[in-house]
Amino acid sequence: MSPFILFSFVIGYFLILLTVAYFTSKGSNNDSFFIGNRNSNWMLVAFGMIGTSLSGVTFVSVPGAVGKPMGMGVEGFAYFQIVIGYLIGYAIIAYVLLPLYYRMNLTSIYNYLQNRLGFTSYKTGASFFILSRTLGATARLYLVVRILQDSIFANLGEGFHMPFWFTTLIILLMILLYTFKGGVKTIVYTDTLQTTCMLVGLVVCIVYILHSLDLSFGTAMSSLSEKGYSNIFVTDPNNKLFILKQIIAGAFITVTMTGLDQEMMQKNISVRTLKDSQKNMITFSGILIVVNFLFLLLGGLLYLYAAKNGVTETGDKLFPATAIMHMPPYISIIFVIALISALFPSADGAITALTSSFCIDILGLHRSSHLSESQQKKTRQIVHLTFAAVFLLFVMIFKWIDSSSMIGVILKVAGYTYGPLLGLFAFGILTKRTVNDPVVPVVAVIAPIICFFIDKYQADMFGGFQIGLELLVINGLLTFIGLLIISKKA
Repeated sequence: MSPFILFSFVIGYFLILLTVAYFTSKGSNNDSFFIGNRNSNWMLVAFGMIGTSLSGVTFVSVPGAVGKPMGMGVEGFAYFQIVIGYLIGYAIIAYVLLPLYYRMNLTSIYNYLQNRLGFTSYKTGASFFILSRTLGATARLYLVVRILQDSIFANLGEGFHMPFWFTTLIILLMILLYTFKGGVKTIVYTDTLQTTCMLVGLVVCIVYILHSLDLSFGTAMSSLSEKGYSNIFVTDPNNKLFILKQIIAGAFITVTMTGLDQEMMQKNISVRTLKDSQKNMITFSGILIVVNFLFLLLGGLLYLYAAKNGVTETGDKLFPATAIMHMPPYISIIFVIALISALFPSADGAITALTSSFCIDILGLHRSSHLSESQQKKTRQIVHLTFAAVFLLFVMIFKWIDSSSMIGVILKVAGYTYGPLLGLFAFGILTKRTVNDPVVPVVAVIAPIICFFIDKYQADMFGGFQIGLELLVINGLLTFIGLLIISKKA
């Protein structure tokens, strides 16, 4: 498939997004940008959040991780243990956090920390979100841009080579063009379109491989089982993928990366009522379970297909290389459209949410009564452009790091940066104590530093016992204990 033809489909897809943005951003104001005027349809939000939660990392890294070596075998479907934990996390969000956010009528969820713990705690929580989301979103963005660069932009014409940084800049400009005015109001609709394209691509690729290998679903599962690809549960307590550790980690990852994340909650609290928002969350969680299983199934099938067709790539490179180099042209086109559909929801929502959080939480636009609507809008647009520039910088940093499995990098980063948020919210909800507010940032910084040394020297400290994703829980617990130490009875 010619890179130029693939590029033309990317441009066509982007023009469709611009058209959607044009109609949905009419009459938009700052409330439209930040919370969609609290008038979003819960069904659209639930469906669109699938694309935001999965992103290009799930689209590429989860299938690639199925064949990752682990002990005497491979990881297989072990990632599904985390997915089981997601259900617990989404239930906590729906019936503990969402009622809290709606009762306080929040635009930024971190205003809860101000009301409960103090102004410095509020700024600390917002700052950790900005750090967490910036690192996570740019890691996701890097992975997809790298694939697009290798398969399309680097080979548009003979003797022509587009630099990686320029490819990233083009992608970011595309995202800015359709989110700059409408914000959340636009993203609710574009995410729905993008999620549809991504899921269609996923299903088409599965069906094609099953047909190509002459397998039914039953025979495919038997073949995967023979190779060890379909193994889900890890029963060795010392293994970092032990079932109990993974389920607990999955629950806490969901609570922090969704329930305590302004990007994800920004869309939920844009829904008209609490009841509709809860329906959105439960519906979304059920669909997400099925979709994640399909991605793991695709991963196993890709390894079977690769073995038969002489594909040597593994990990993050397996799916792109197979779809673009070893499958018919129409599959290549569907893959590229599905890939950018997985890219845009995570990147556009992140830039919009970071802009919202920085304007509301750090700059205090809602507290600046002396600023007119137009002055606030101008400030918001400057912040929006600044975050796009920050994204470009961090994508280049991740290019320099160049990990073979970005999903591992993202979950590791989340363990360090979302832990203090988990501790802050848990302390506020589970206790009635007051804290020494100016000292809170010190506690929030010390906890991740201690976790870094625990992770680095865990072999010396725990022997054969391996700490994996539960580092997030340890980080949150250390923050909670630190807040207890600097607190007193209300």
